Amino acid sequence: MNIPRTSFPRIVIIGGGFAGIALAKKLSKQEVQVVLLDKHNYHTFQPLLYQVSTGGLEPDSIAYPIRKVLKDFPNFYFRLAEVQEINTNKNKLKTNIGDLKFDYLVVASGSTTNFFGNKEVEKHSMAMKTVPQSLNLRSLILENFEEALLTSDLNERNALMNFVIVGGGPTGVELAGALAEIKKGILPKDYPDLDTRLAQIHIIQSSGCILKGMSEKASAKAEDFLEKLGVNVWKNVRVTNYDGKTVTTNSDLTFETATVVWAAGVKGATIKGLDTQEFVTRGNRILVNEFNQVKGFKHIFAIGDIACLVSDEFPHGFPMMAQPAIQQGDQLGDNILNFIEEKPMTPFKYKDKGAMATIGRNKAVVDLKNFKFQGVFAWYVWMFVHLFFLIGFRNRMVVFVNWVYNYIRFDREARLIIRPFKNKIKE
Repeated sequence: MNIPRTSFPRIVIIGGGFAGIALAKKLSKQEVQVVLLDKHNYHTFQPLLYQVSTGGLEPDSIAYPIRKVLKDFPNFYFRLAEVQEINTNKNKLKTNIGDLKFDYLVVASGSTTNFFGNKEVEKHSMAMKTVPQSLNLRSLILENFEEALLTSDLNERNALMNFVIVGGGPTGVELAGALAEIKKGILPKDYPDLDTRLAQIHIIQSSGCILKGMSEKASAKAEDFLEKLGVNVWKNVRVTNYDGKTVTTNSDLTFETATVVWAAGVKGATIKGLDTQEFVTRGNRILVNEFNQVKGFKHIFAIGDIACLVSDEFPHGFPMMAQPAIQQGDQLGDNILNFIEEKPMTPFKYKDKGAMATIGRNKAVVDLKNFKFQGVFAWYVWMFVHLFFLIGFRNRMVVFVNWVYNYIRFDREARLIIRPFKNKIKE
């Protein structure tokens, strides 16, 4: 990999997500060599992927080059690589561009969509965890409306304009709200010769409430917002299959649709070498102690979505969200330096700063520790928080200008089929 030898300890970080970037920043300007590996050369602000999927933002608004994030840090190296295996005995990584030795390893590989073993659903539905997946979904949505214009088969037209979102968490709720606003404010202008009132948006949740991790008030208000936007909310319904045309459930409900978005869960993106039952627990996450050390190792750590740190308050590990990842990355920077210098490490304690979700224009729900609110003010808070956590001044300005423009014009300019998705399937 052409990484120079050094007398400094080499710390290798797998993954340039929230956790990996936070750790790399914390280790900057320290007497260590930091090597960050990722299969993409950019960091993705995943909470806004749904806006890329629905044409509200272009992908470069929520992605930022990893090299630019860390360009002024000495002894820092980035390599575009996919890690294939971890050799814990030899302290070596096997990647698609070569092998790399490490003194300390931090696995921050994040998570991937969990289809719960249903291969048919995985084959035919759409995931939304990466920028390419979001662009594919954007193309598919727009292509479906173009096809709906051309068909004279009423059932086929309805299927092309029906959207089923599986999973009532923040991702599913925010996507459903965005699609509902497109149906209401944009489709009638873009497709005046198509009866877009026939378009249907369904959100299916296996439990008895949406936004399960938030308060009952937030859940109820979000459901109310969605229903007022015309979204059909189906609770206590579990999807059992999707063959590309028909969604079947554990009830008598079925849905004829050309688009299913799977937002029903995520699982840890484990790597060969640390993927056995000895290390992996529920949700395909790597079991770590209070210092984020992987079970059985002193020099191998895991942080972010991939890490499962069990506590009394979180018996299944911390939520797989940005805040725990950022906090773990930030603290691990101090702990690794202390470990190298043979000083005591500090146990990790998660500071829950709350949760929030937007359901569309002037509609959001926010749960803070001592304060819960919904509506317009919550929507402004949601926007401010997301702008604050975006990396890069340009990204913040572009997103802010886009949001102001979309708000004033009630429009989404990025309705572009850059790379046809259906043609890609046919190939």
